This record gives sequence, structure tokens and C-alpha cells, in this order.
Amino acid sequence: MHWMDIVSAIAAQKHSNRTVVTASVDNISFKHPIRLGNVVTLRAKVTRAFSSSMEVRIDVDAEDIPAGHKFESNAAYFTFVALDANGKPTDVPEIETENDEEKELYNGALRRRQLRLILSGRMKPQEANELKSIFDIKS
Repeated sequence: MHWMDIVSAIAAQKHSNRTVVTASVDNISFKHPIRLGNVVTLRAKVTRAFSSSMEVRIDVDAEDIPAGHKFESNAAYFTFVALDANGKPTDVPEIETENDEEKELYNGALRRRQLRLILSGRMKPQEANELKSIFDIKS
């Protein structure tokens, strides 16, 4: 997870042009284990920016070079907060989506954010309008 945090932080820092701190990490489940000797590739992308926070998706692939086998290992979402020179949260630029995949990640980010806020006790379930629409929950 250490390298996932670093790679995700670099993506958030490049997007915001600020120092960033990790605010949360979603569940990390492995589809396929990474074995000793596999070459690992980590790709991180900011999926959505809120006021001072950014959601970053990281995808982890691995390769067994002697066997010529590449595979997806896992993916996760990290949330970072951008800080100003005084260490206070500061605004970050919006994300501009360029294709359908980016739009899907962008739209899903609000639902994932609301779920994170509910799980951390910072939002009441009845306030999560995006999640209500998924589950057809009436206010």
C-alpha cells in the first residue's frame, strides 16, 4: 500500500500543484496476487476534484516476465486534500473529462465520496442524495 499511496499522491500533487495529504483510502482487494519476482506497474489518475480534496484511482498491474503473463492485480481509490503554504486546505482545479471512461469515473466519484463521508460519520445517510438515487430511497 505504501507505493500506492506515493503514486496516488504524486497524481494529486501534479493536478493541484500543491502539497497534499492522504485523507482516506478505500478498500483494497486483490483480484490476483502479486508474486515475488513479478514486475509491478502502478497508474494513478485524479478522477474528480471537490473544493480542496481530490479522488485518485490507482490501478495496479503485474507481469510475470518469464511466463509472458500480464494481469490486473487490484485497484483502489485514495482521497487527498491540498494544502496551502500554512498547512490549511486550499481549493483545487476542477477536472475536465475527455472520454466516456473518465466521465463514468467522475460521476461515480460523488457517490463514492458520499459513502466515505457516511462511513466516517461526517454525513447522515439521509443527506446522501446521490446514493439515494441508486437505491431508490425516499427522503
